[in-house]
Amino acid sequence: MQARTVLLTGAGGQLGQELQRCVPEGIQLYAMDSRALDVTDRIAVQEAFTRLCPDVVINTAAYTAVDKAEEEHELAFAVNAEAPRFIAEACAGTACRIIHISTDFVFDGQQSSPYLPGDEVNPLSVYGVSKLQGEHNLPQNALVIRTSWLYSGAGNNFVKTMLRLMAERDRLGVIADQIGTPTHAKGLAEVIWEFIGEGILEGIYHWSDAGVASWYDFAVAIMEEGVTAGLLKKMIDIQPIPTCNYPTPAQRPRYSVLDKTATWSQLALEPVHWREALRRMLREI
Repeated sequence: MQARTVLLTGAGGQLGQELQRCVPEGIQLYAMDSRALDVTDRIAVQEAFTRLCPDVVINTAAYTAVDKAEEEHELAFAVNAEAPRFIAEACAGTACRIIHISTDFVFDGQQSSPYLPGDEVNPLSVYGVSKLQGEHNLPQNALVIRTSWLYSGAGNNFVKTMLRLMAERDRLGVIADQIGTPTHAKGLAEVIWEFIGEGILEGIYHWSDAGVASWYDFAVAIMEEGVTAGLLKKMIDIQPIPTCNYPTPAQRPRYSVLDKTATWSQLALEPVHWREALRRMLREI
């Protein structure tokens, strides 16, 4: 299909902002943040679809406070699970297609090789369970894109937090036994538009930048690249620590590297290593 009208939910988030920055020519984008459209309100969702008649909806709206979700079950499921169902209901009987952003947290991290889209899911946290339920609440012809460790120059994220702490402190401890891959939101936004442009609007695909890292590796890279970019004045002492030394309410997957080969192949993309993507982002800010 040739998409002309696209509705973006969660437009105020990191990914939503990046999607608005790189809208392809010929696309009419209706970008709605949580104030403009409460995706947990079934009637509001239906009214928005009736008014705008989109060809495609990109659902980036999400409850992403992983630890808070352990207590705020209802809110997490309202945004991550019920909202996709409301969107699916609004699209039913129309030609509108759904692109939904999901997460590496649908996996339990027990593998030691990158997760394929068809691998068994077994989330460990309320956040992961709610996101998986959201996938299940979509029609079979939806496009689900799972991603990991998302960051950008906007909003709150690990990169921004590390830059702040590194400017304030001389020493940090960062978890070294959780393994995954960082994802620059700008790259994911460009990939989403590529999927739409190619008319690939069905199935489950994975996207992150290339390579593998622990949170410790990521932090060290942020420091080194931050100093080079002039965002930090000096190097500090960063120590690797085990997860058991930093307990959190939500359990996280030990290993959540996503296999992106199907995405690279379908869209004929050259992989960009996560460190190069980080370097580009830091230069931008």
